Amino acid sequence: MAEATALAKKIRLLVLDVDGVLTDGGLYYGDEGILMKRFSVQDGLGIKVAQTVGLEIGVITGLDQKPVEKRVNELGIEHYYAGRHRKLPLFEKMCEDVGVAPEEAAYMGDDWIDLAVMRRAGLALSVPNAVPEAIEAADWVSTRKGGQGAVREAIAFILEARGLKDQALRRWVD
Repeated sequence: MAEATALAKKIRLLVLDVDGVLTDGGLYYGDEGILMKRFSVQDGLGIKVAQTVGLEIGVITGLDQKPVEKRVNELGIEHYYAGRHRKLPLFEKMCEDVGVAPEEAAYMGDDWIDLAVMRRAGLALSVPNAVPEAIEAADWVSTRKGGQGAVREAIAFILEARGLKDQALRRWVD
């Protein structure tokens, strides 16, 4: 844990996977074939809090789905790539666009599709219900499952390590 905290101190960009991280990984279809997703409100507020103290947020997802695009837009996430299975080049481009080195970026993933980025990022994060390979690649694993506040927990961990948690909290409490 001490090593993960040291890595987290340098993080200026947090890049997230969607299915299994921002959501529970389920695909919900209604009778008319309409796809629905469930997102955690706590994760959403955590993202907004992170943005207020200057932590950039990005999303790279293998699927291109309207509910995800809508949620990303609601949260004001500018760095978004959808429908892309080769995530590493997109992660590197996102780092370049934001002006950070990959070592200053964290990535939170849960499956094989995330491994290349997790191995390149300065801080690899995962969820407890991830595939074993993702957990093994992670420097830090949340206690909460994907779609159930795991992103909020990761943001709190990064902000605490960077000494920004109290500042972030004051912006919402005062």
